[in-house]
Amino acid sequence: MLRVWVAPIAGLALVLGLAGSARAQLVDKKALTLAEARKIAAAAEAEATKNNLRLAIAVLDDGGHPLLVERMDDTQTGSVDVAIAKGRTAALFKRETKLFEEAVASGRVGILKLDGVMPVEGGVPLVYAGKVIGAIGVSGATGQQDGMVARAAAATLK
Repeated sequence: MLRVWVAPIAGLALVLGLAGSARAQLVDKKALTLAEARKIAAAAEAEATKNNLRLAIAVLDDGGHPLLVERMDDTQTGSVDVAIAKGRTAALFKRETKLFEEAVASGRVGILKLDGVMPVEGGVPLVYAGKVIGAIGVSGATGQQDGMVARAAAATLK
């Protein structure tokens, strides 16, 4: 009867021994803080004010989740959701939403079937040390103006 249990127990000990000696292979990753999100949003608001624009501004983490959302006075309320969608697209796809807009304009309408794509200029990834750590989405003016403000704000990340 003892021999029946020896093999399973020996196997379990071997597995547990191997599992105990294995080390997790993890990487260090920079993350966008609320304090930095506030600086980026302030830069966007300053650029918008300088250009007499009323905008919604969303700063998102690398997973496309909002850290900070602002709507300047007199900005249409619909721009809030659009700014978040632009930022989410830029974060998840690691590129400016302007590239999706240009692709659709050139006839690549299949892009419209990609989940989570807002193909309108104004979403810009936030890059630190060569890695996308979040994004900013801006809405409320023309796509070009939204993109200009978003790029100016993204450039403040150091």
